[in-house]
Amino acid sequence: MKKKKRRIPKTPARIVASLPEGSFSGELITAFPYDLDLNGAAADGAAVITEDGVFAFEGGIPVRSVLLSDAKEFEYVPLIGACEMCAETESGPVVICRSSCTNADAMAKATRRLTRFRDTGKNAPADGDAPRVCPKCGRRLRPGMNTCIKCTSRSSLIKRVLKLAAPYKKWIIVSILLYFVIFAVSLLGPYVNRLLVDGYIDSEAAKASVLAGDGGAVFRGFCLTVLLMAALGLSSYLFQSLRNLAVMEAGCGLIVDLRRMVFDKIEKMSVKTLSRRTSGELMRTVTWDTAMIERFITNEFPGVIQQTFLLLAVTVIICFKDPILALLVIVPVPLCLFIGVKVMKKFRKMYDKQWRAGSFSGSVLHDIFSGIRVVKAYRTEKKEEARYDGAIVKERDIEMKNEMIFNLIDPIFTFVLNLGTVLLLLYTGWKILSGAMTLGEVMMYTSYATLLYGPLGWMVRLPRMLSRTVTSLVKIFDIVDEREDVPDDEKAKDIEVRGEVEFDNVSFGYDEGVDVLKGINLRVKPGEMVGIVGRSGAGKSTMINLLMRLYDPGGGKITIDGVDLRDLTQHSLRSQMGVVLQETFLFHGTVYDNIAYASPGASREAVITAAKAAGAHGFIVKLTDGYDTVIGERGHTLSGGERQRVAIARALLHDPKILILDEATSSLDTETEHDIQETLARLTKDRTTFAIAHRLSTLRNATFLIVLDKGKLVESGTHEELMKRGGIYHGLVMAQRQMSKMKKE
Repeated sequence: MKKKKRRIPKTPARIVASLPEGSFSGELITAFPYDLDLNGAAADGAAVITEDGVFAFEGGIPVRSVLLSDAKEFEYVPLIGACEMCAETESGPVVICRSSCTNADAMAKATRRLTRFRDTGKNAPADGDAPRVCPKCGRRLRPGMNTCIKCTSRSSLIKRVLKLAAPYKKWIIVSILLYFVIFAVSLLGPYVNRLLVDGYIDSEAAKASVLAGDGGAVFRGFCLTVLLMAALGLSSYLFQSLRNLAVMEAGCGLIVDLRRMVFDKIEKMSVKTLSRRTSGELMRTVTWDTAMIERFITNEFPGVIQQTFLLLAVTVIICFKDPILALLVIVPVPLCLFIGVKVMKKFRKMYDKQWRAGSFSGSVLHDIFSGIRVVKAYRTEKKEEARYDGAIVKERDIEMKNEMIFNLIDPIFTFVLNLGTVLLLLYTGWKILSGAMTLGEVMMYTSYATLLYGPLGWMVRLPRMLSRTVTSLVKIFDIVDEREDVPDDEKAKDIEVRGEVEFDNVSFGYDEGVDVLKGINLRVKPGEMVGIVGRSGAGKSTMINLLMRLYDPGGGKITIDGVDLRDLTQHSLRSQMGVVLQETFLFHGTVYDNIAYASPGASREAVITAAKAAGAHGFIVKLTDGYDTVIGERGHTLSGGERQRVAIARALLHDPKILILDEATSSLDTETEHDIQETLARLTKDRTTFAIAHRLSTLRNATFLIVLDKGKLVESGTHEELMKRGGIYHGLVMAQRQMSKMKKE
């Protein structure tokens, strides 16, 4: 069968090199391919974006171009099964190029990059513009992965994990030394067995001594030899127990360190980075993969040393005793090693596929448990049961297929090794019949051959163990080596925040290729409360996320007290912020623990004071155990309004300099909201506050309001000023008044 040719990604450099020289002007920003003409027919297209504008080519021939000076705006437009890059010019909209969804990601990112160049004058890649392909082989990386499993150096991974085991090297060394003691005892066993057979059981001299009446001496020697064998067995058991304790000491410490290392890295990842990975993948890496590495370090790696030493030692002994016998025993080894090398690549692919199936089933299970209330509310238990069943059946099928392949290959190894045993029996049998070898020697050589085939069988199965280990190593170090896209600068500092916040021409977009925020300019003085208003998807929560530095702006900057957020440590920034998010999250534990979460050292009086201020004290004292009531995972035993009041109390206890309220009262009834509004008015007086609310009455205490529309700040001012303008804010207020009127009717 003809091997399918691998598609090489079209990089900007390749695209430009394929076009006629001088067919476009300006310094190159980026380029991307497209595969449809404006009529929807197939086309070999390429779009080149420069500092002068956009130039479209089809079949290497220029077909359209829009200069930057002629365009008011460039836009990426998703269609059904296709996408377009358009420009808004003075003469109207212009479609520059069209493509199927194959090139949608490249087109979207190129459009965003051009827009940012237009707004900032800086030719810098937008976040996420780098192609997610392996730099060595050009293969597209799997979602959430930054490394290519095929091209990753196995030896470098092993070296790195051995460095992690350095703190426990003394226990590993002890386990290896104890193994050598066990090994020495096991080598003595066949020799003592030979003495027992040739000296007593199958000895003519011993039989003659018994017939001559001197059986006592023979019996004493026989008993001593048996006792020696028993002593060897007992000592082997004792040393093996000590070795197991050393392995356990190293393994338990190492697995804690590994899980702590991976968990710490996951905690440092940005929200954007975490969104590329599923919860099942992260949980599997923290638990399953770290256990695999611990097993390799404490069992498999020492096993490599032990089995190699055993193989060499037994081979030397047999060669010294009988070179011909040694040659016959070792004959199958090259063939076994050849088969092992050949199946290594196959095993690597098999276990990577099995890992992905396992992580997917874990993600499905996590989703179902997290949304169990929704599942029950919509009575979709059977549907979710079928979904999870499908995931675990797929994992089972892959695992069964892998095990079947291994169990088809394993008998081949066993059969090849048994060829050596057959040759051994033929050779020793011929030696016995010819009188050149005693029964005791045959038993000794057979025992040594058994010791030899143990490590041989272990080593031919080593590719399978290495494949599992390397797969886990790749997953672990892919997380550990993840580049932090929201890092702390080396010179980042801690400051005492006063609360002056400024958005300076801030733009930001997620991975969709379209900026969610476009050129936001805003200045908030210390102690002011700004209300953020706009339709769903306008960018309100995105502003809050940028202020908390869950993301970094793609363009412009955000400053607090004149200092760029990127020049502050994230701990310093967030430790002086209080946040009540739209999606209230409470941890499994008591009400008290959840309120005190943001300030663990707070006194009980302070916790109760915060709860009273948030209007939560009244319902808390009515609970079964008051503040010590366990509220269950995600606080499911509380109502939505009760959860939100606990979250507000948590934020207030934190006593922040900057307070963020993202729909903080959305789950409260009108009466409770009115009570809390008075409290919030007092609390926001000396704090810089950013408040988002669809219920505009919530913002009546705001110093001023800003209105976002399609990512742009389109209106700002007080409630009265915005109402007089009759713009978007006026429309939103009137719509809500109409809704309230209809509800009353």
